[in-house]
Amino acid sequence: MKGKPLAAIVSAGLSKFGKRDGFSGRELFAEAALEAFSKCPNLEPKKDIEALIIGNMSESFEHQCHSAPIMADWAGLIPASAVRVEAACASSGAAIRYGLFAILSGVYDVVMVGGFEKMTHRATSENTEYLAMASDFPFEQWNGATFPALFALMATAHMDKYGTGEDQMALVAVKNHHNGTLNPKAHMQREVTVEQVMSSRVIAKPLKLYDCSLISDGASCAVLTKPEVARKYTDSPVYIIGSGHGTDYIGLYERESLTSLRAARIAAKEAYEMAGISPQDVDIAEVHDCFTIAEIIAYEDLGFCGTGEGGKFIESGAPTLNGYLPINTSGGLKSKGHPVGATGVAQLYEIFLQLTGQAERRQVNGCEIGLSHNLGGSGATCVVHIYQRG
Repeated sequence: MKGKPLAAIVSAGLSKFGKRDGFSGRELFAEAALEAFSKCPNLEPKKDIEALIIGNMSESFEHQCHSAPIMADWAGLIPASAVRVEAACASSGAAIRYGLFAILSGVYDVVMVGGFEKMTHRATSENTEYLAMASDFPFEQWNGATFPALFALMATAHMDKYGTGEDQMALVAVKNHHNGTLNPKAHMQREVTVEQVMSSRVIAKPLKLYDCSLISDGASCAVLTKPEVARKYTDSPVYIIGSGHGTDYIGLYERESLTSLRAARIAAKEAYEMAGISPQDVDIAEVHDCFTIAEIIAYEDLGFCGTGEGGKFIESGAPTLNGYLPINTSGGLKSKGHPVGATGVAQLYEIFLQLTGQAERRQVNGCEIGLSHNLGGSGATCVVHIYQRG
């Protein structure tokens, strides 16, 4: 064991991501919870789970706030303590962190963390407006800066400073779409070519349609417990050995750099130090590829390659399924989908499958240490977690 086990993941569940017509957020969360419970027959949910910490970005999508008691009800956990946390697209990444704190504090022995978002029933204009509420309203959203526009600014700056090419960003989409074809729960299970990505319509130059993640419906959950009691519930726990959380200015206009996310660097440093590992020890990672440029910047911020070398890193094949550091084996946000409140724990779910040998056609053999990297907004929030096979 490289790091000290802070908490154990004994089960996890994920709804099918996609356009889930006729399903509400609560129904999707129940779907994810049922999978988690079925994977862990020794768990008695209503008796054992003492708290639920749920990530959900916005009340606007379903015109519903106070969602934690609803999710507790539909997962059969009432009267367990239930609370919602919000950190934009990093909402359920934050839920993992606070679930970890709940275990470490000794207040609870078993907690469920999760997230959900129901988005596809809204018009594109509504989704764009609601998502943009995670930017700086008077200075960004009010002036028409949508998230594609904000990440396009980062892409342009990265291209200008380091020579990153649109074809290199396209390779991220190609990789993640391929991985998504191997994931039955992914929203878009379709291969794309570099040529298709490059010729797709422009959303915010230089970002094109296939550089952008999907508006999706979905939910995710995981059951955490104390490391010393994990074997009561499963023979193959996954341990959380590191956790980091970084914060930066919400507006790009206040940032020290447009080519790197300081919140991500802070979160990664904290998580690596807590786990007692370096980036070279990571075998597999799920990173926040809301746009292809975000994945390239994540390679650099997480220390998987040098500053400005993210484009060359994807070009080398290193983060592909057969490379030495597979990244976004799930298909990532780009292909698996991005129901924003569900994403952080959905990343955990993929790492859990990989480290317990349950990832089927996309299984990476011999992986022991995984990492998840979950951004909020345009990077004002980042949560990083490090996991180790039990």
